[in-house]
Amino acid sequence: MHVVVLGAGYAGLTLTRLLERDLPPDVDITLVDESPNHLVQHELHRVIRRPAVADEITVSLTDAVERATVRVARVEGIDTDERTVVLSDGTLSYDVGAICLGAQTAYYGLEGVREHATPLKRLDDAQQIRTDFWAACERTTAPRIVVGGAGLSGVQVAGELAELAREEGEGIDASVTLLEQFSQVAPHFPSNFQRAVRSALEARGVDVRTETTVTAADEDRVTVDGSTALPYDLFVWTGGIRGSDALEGDRPSVRSDLRLTDRTFALGDAAQVVDATGEAVPASAQSAVREARTVAENVSRIVDADRDPETVFTPRLEAFEFESPGWLVSVGDGAVAQVGPAVFTGRAAKALKTTVGVGYLSSVGAIGNAVDLVSEELPFDRSRFGSE
Repeated sequence: MHVVVLGAGYAGLTLTRLLERDLPPDVDITLVDESPNHLVQHELHRVIRRPAVADEITVSLTDAVERATVRVARVEGIDTDERTVVLSDGTLSYDVGAICLGAQTAYYGLEGVREHATPLKRLDDAQQIRTDFWAACERTTAPRIVVGGAGLSGVQVAGELAELAREEGEGIDASVTLLEQFSQVAPHFPSNFQRAVRSALEARGVDVRTETTVTAADEDRVTVDGSTALPYDLFVWTGGIRGSDALEGDRPSVRSDLRLTDRTFALGDAAQVVDATGEAVPASAQSAVREARTVAENVSRIVDADRDPETVFTPRLEAFEFESPGWLVSVGDGAVAQVGPAVFTGRAAKALKTTVGVGYLSSVGAIGNAVDLVSEELPFDRSRFGSE
């Protein structure tokens, strides 16, 4: 029997490691990704200001898995009826499959935005944003930075760029403007979390403009609300997501058992998930990891049923119900955290966000990366405790 996991993001890598633990040793597991490394996406914004973080948030797939076969290839097409996958280097067939291909940046057909904005999905993107920031600083002492989209990714990018301008831009008077079409930053989150995020941004000098819709862009201006032009020297776009090219840009809807077809699951950002309570599940790292746990259980039940010659009925599958323990977002050197109804900021929020990052890295076997991340995010001040 062959189980295939397509994509090695949060959902795919978590699922693969769980399947390695749960499935019988004679079941073959293949993990496919176009990169040989797993990227801790929720820390990607850090690379804009601190390039060394790239090593801490990159995990080799062959180091992260134990017995699964890692195949480095691009997924170009999926036939769920035939249970076959077209890859950039050939084809693959499966008995049970999981689509965990994540999402790509959506540009919604806005004229000029794809051509002139830099997204934030890969290490190369973060490095390009940093390079473009310094190039803008060389051209002018007052570079204008525009970030389109104030979801959590946009908030983190804006905060990072504002902090970079403050700590390293001596003689530079950079402005950072964050645009959001909805009435609040961090749309769809609780109002007290939204207010705290906006306050944290404004405390770092970010000009937050809500109810402002990007409608076009050219090489030096972003057009908002169809007519107003905002000049820029650096334009970053975090305005939305769409599905993988292998799914023709679609993010298919799946119900609480996370099945797309009888033997193919879809989870993480690759799918639009409705949980057992009928609620839409937000696209996030914590959603992806929790969905992977449900899919691992359901794949195990299907495999067990297939291997039992006395099984007559289709196994009953577990239903996914999303319950978030809270939300976290970095804003420059600070953070905003929500745990239950409470929202807090400051060192406690930053420590909590670092703890979450360390916990995730540890869960995928990247202990060294976790230690390095702690050292980077929460440096130990020996002077407070005297000399040795």
